Parts: sequence; C-alpha cells; structure tokens
Amino acid sequence: MVKITFIDAAGQSRIVEAEEGSTVMEAAIRNDVSGIEAECGGACACATCHVYVDDSWLEKLPKAESMEEDMLDFAYDVRPASRLSCQIRVTAEIDGLVLHTPEQQG
Repeated sequence: MVKITFIDAAGQSRIVEAEEGSTVMEAAIRNDVSGIEAECGGACACATCHVYVDDSWLEKLPKAESMEEDMLDFAYDVRPASRLSCQIRVTAEIDGLVLHTPEQQG
C-alpha cells in the first residue's frame, strides 16, 4: 500500500493508505478525508477534489493534462500547486505524497 498524507486548512495531518492503480481521490473518499467532496465521482467533471501538492512533490508528479487544467478554473483559490486528486494515479513512486486540502471546495 502507498501512504499519502493529507493536511487540512487548519494544519491537521492524516496519513491514509492507498491501493496502487486507484486515484488519490478514491483513497481520500474511502478514508473519509475531510475536505475532499468528489461530487462527480472522479470523472474530472467538477473541481471538488481539489488539492495543493506539497512543494517537495511538485516535480515528482506527472503534469496536469489540459482537461484537468480547464476544470481547475472552477476550483476555489487555485494556486500553482493545485491539482485535482481524481487525476493523480496511485503508484509506488508517490509513496509518501503530501497534499494540502483547501479551506473549501469550488
């Protein structure tokens, strides 16, 4: 299992285990991570699974594709490190990934 740390807007951190092949959003939903709503269920049709990738991980993840970038236009408080967690695939290479959740979802 791959470990992912979610840090909420208040600074509380929570480590969850994710299955390889799933998405970060699916792991968040399975583990009731606060701040991840995922209204579209992972279809990249909303921006309610928005996260900020920790600076230490920005260069280690694949870049967002154009569909994800377009959908981020609907997210709350978009920053250079913004990603949709439904578009981040869980692989062994992201073991230890650190993500921050925004104050609210779009």
